[in-house]
Amino acid sequence: MRNHHRLLLATAITLSLGMGAAHAQTAVTGLGQSSPNATDVSTNPAYHVYKFRKGSMTYIQVNDAFGNVRGAFSRTMTGDHYGMPVGSDATNAATDIETLPAPASTAYTVVYQDGATVIAVAPQSDGTMRLMAAPVECKNPVECTSR
Repeated sequence: MRNHHRLLLATAITLSLGMGAAHAQTAVTGLGQSSPNATDVSTNPAYHVYKFRKGSMTYIQVNDAFGNVRGAFSRTMTGDHYGMPVGSDATNAATDIETLPAPASTAYTVVYQDGATVIAVAPQSDGTMRLMAAPVECKNPVECTSR
């Protein structure tokens, strides 16, 4: 009888762990690809945003409406954001830690937000985009990511 209870307990634990993994929507591969095998988590239909996780790091990639990779950010467990050398606008990726001069056009659109991060995009007149990642407490991504 004891072995039956142990088997039942082990099965319940295994199922609950498996279900937790099944509910996870965050991909572990595909960063930098124009069509990664990941769920689009964008809050704006004009953009595609993909979230990846490896170890304690979260990676968030922003693609335009055509699937072109524009840039990506990493977020540490402590909430620090860093631009990554991915996408056509990688040099225009600004964070609250890695600030850049204010962009020429400061009109932005929020393309992603979760409990820790807000990501906004400000299209520029030359066809580039300023990509901005900041803590969710930031009320204006342009101000939070500019020097």
